[in-house]
Amino acid sequence: MISPLAIGLLLGVGLFFVYWSFWPQEEPPREKGDKGGFMVELRDHLTQAGYSSVTPGNVVAGSVVLFVLAFILVLALTRVVPIALCFSLMAGAIPLSLVRMRARKRRNKLRDLWPDVVDNITSGVRAGLALPEALSQLAVRGPAELRPAFAAFAEDYRTTGRFHDCLDRLKDRLSDPVGDRIVESLRIAREVGGSDLGKLLRTLSSFLREDARTRSELETRQSWTVNAARLAAGAPWVVLGLLALNGSSLAAYSSPTGWAVLAVGAALCVVAYRVMVWIGRLPEEERVLR
Repeated sequence: MISPLAIGLLLGVGLFFVYWSFWPQEEPPREKGDKGGFMVELRDHLTQAGYSSVTPGNVVAGSVVLFVLAFILVLALTRVVPIALCFSLMAGAIPLSLVRMRARKRRNKLRDLWPDVVDNITSGVRAGLALPEALSQLAVRGPAELRPAFAAFAEDYRTTGRFHDCLDRLKDRLSDPVGDRIVESLRIAREVGGSDLGKLLRTLSSFLREDARTRSELETRQSWTVNAARLAAGAPWVVLGLLALNGSSLAAYSSPTGWAVLAVGAALCVVAYRVMVWIGRLPEEERVLR
């Protein structure tokens, strides 16, 4: 039999939920974590790398498959679990590293093309085209790498006629921090209007050119630090791979001391690599206007 206290508590909770349902619930603001989660960041990297048809789940699944295959292969060759675990972790990180590397290279290439995009928009506006039409003509006159995104924007705008919604979808297709800035500048120009659009676009073009030139010079000067970090982090594992060819020298790594040596060595390599890259590489632009 249910006690009167339990009945009273259930009744109170039910009345509270009924009372709560009468008040509209505001959507919580997007936190930083919502913008910078691992899967969201990976999806941006895939789009920037030109692999928009590949999902983050596919990349993670590929990493897991490579990890398992490398673990089985190295374990079959060496019969030493900690060494197999170390090399399988490296193999599992290959898909993520390749995607990020290609995304970084393509971002650097597009950084030199964005000023031409803005110049084309400026020319179109000066010729009397409306802002949506000036953006749409980039599907033909714009840089070849960006034409598919602007062709999709043109098709979107012809279908819906909603400029702001089409801009949001364009930002998702580009997934580029510089592209976000350009899109938001055009959005503001569209809303405010006036005769300062040409001046705004010319200022934006000169700013992008100066930023690209400065970053290119700094990256050229500091690339040796990044390459040195990669060499220093990879050299011990090359030596370990060579030692793995001699089966008699691997027995020591099966002991608890061997586990500890490999764990400490791996941790030191990761920390040292991240510190050297952090010192030598310019900070990547984040999509704060996504």
